[in-house]
Amino acid sequence: MSDPATTEDRALDLFVHALKMCHGYDFSDYARASLKRRAEQLAADLGEPGIGHLIPRLIYEPGLLGDVIARLSVPVSDMFRDPEVFAVLRERVLPVLASYPRVNIWQAGCAQGEEVYSTAILAEEAGLLPRSRFYATDINDQALARASEGIFAARRVDGFATNYDRAGGRHDFADYYRSRYDLIRMRRTLRERVVFAHHNLVTDGVFAETHLIMCRNVLIYFSQALKERVLRLFADSLVRGGYLVLGTRETLQFSALAPYFEVVSEPHRIYRLKRERSIHRV
Repeated sequence: MSDPATTEDRALDLFVHALKMCHGYDFSDYARASLKRRAEQLAADLGEPGIGHLIPRLIYEPGLLGDVIARLSVPVSDMFRDPEVFAVLRERVLPVLASYPRVNIWQAGCAQGEEVYSTAILAEEAGLLPRSRFYATDINDQALARASEGIFAARRVDGFATNYDRAGGRHDFADYYRSRYDLIRMRRTLRERVVFAHHNLVTDGVFAETHLIMCRNVLIYFSQALKERVLRLFADSLVRGGYLVLGTRETLQFSALAPYFEVVSEPHRIYRLKRERSIHRV
């Protein structure tokens, strides 16, 4: 008799392989215990007896992809995560964006909104907020709903404030939220500058001309071919001289799109689309 645990482990491997082959999402490097728990819960929620029964549904029900990715992904970030990245944005990117009459910023894979609100705070401190529009997108509709509310647990404030200070914050972090009971809510002046929308990086196209794209720790789950498609989407979305910020575990170095960007800061994964080359010739 086969061991049920071993059978489910094999089913998980096949599920991950099917997800990659059919849709381009690569979860093979995802923390296995967490992935298995989420896949088992997904199967239960869909009325399936085990992970293996999800595989034909992945193949024959493409509309299920959004729910699968939403359940497998971890829609959690942090305010000013990797504060040194935001410090470089403050010092080297926002002063350039200040030369534009209007600024569009796209937060792709916005999770529950921590990073888009962080960037909005930077924009306010740079005097850019009134002429900036933020587009925060994700495939996870539940995370989008949470993000649009701008509400976070008060227990997270100390960590938020520490990151803000390390990113070169110019005020008291408490200036940017209102407290009630055990929750905080980001100030309305920040929330009203953000448009939250469902957008699938795998299938959807350009929806706005942008000056800065933030997409951090999303591409690590994509196959190389899908990474190239998404990076082209970003390049097509940026104005000439626009900026792209990736996660600290991601890079443009080995991409076919690399020649079309100049490096602003490789350690912080900040790049700028060159002005003199046409991206459509890649």
